[in-house]
Amino acid sequence: MQPRISMITLGVSDLARSVAFYQQGLGFPKLESPPEVAFFTLGGTWLGLYGREALAEDATVSAEGSGFKGFALAHNVKSEQEVHAVVDQAVAAGATLVKEPQKVFWGGYSGYFADPDGHLWEVAHNPLMWVGPEDAE
Repeated sequence: MQPRISMITLGVSDLARSVAFYQQGLGFPKLESPPEVAFFTLGGTWLGLYGREALAEDATVSAEGSGFKGFALAHNVKSEQEVHAVVDQAVAAGATLVKEPQKVFWGGYSGYFADPDGHLWEVAHNPLMWVGPEDAE
C-alpha cells in the first residue's frame, strides 16, 4: 500500500496575498503548483490554498460563512519561547492575534492567530508529549 499524505485545503479570498503570508511571512516551503492553487509541504502533510468561491463550488456548498468555523489548525513547537516567536512572526506577516500565548488548562502553552482569511491557528508547546516527527525532538 502506498503511504498517504494528508492535505488541508483552505479556501482563500486572495490567493496571492495568502501565498505571500504562508510562504514569505511564515516561511512555509511552497511546492511547484498550477496558477489557481498553491501547495506547501509541512513535514508529512500538505497545505493547499484555493480560491474560496472555487472551493465552495467544487464541494457544492455556499461560499458564504462567518464566525467560528468549528475547527482550528495547529502548529506544534519545542518551547514556550518558540510559541511566542511563531505567533509574533505570523502577526508581523499580517495575521490577527486572537489569544496571547499563555499557559493553558491541559498543561501546555499556546496562543492563537487568525490568518488573512480568518482561519484559526493554534501555536502550541506540549511539554507532556512531542507532537511531530521523531527526528525533530
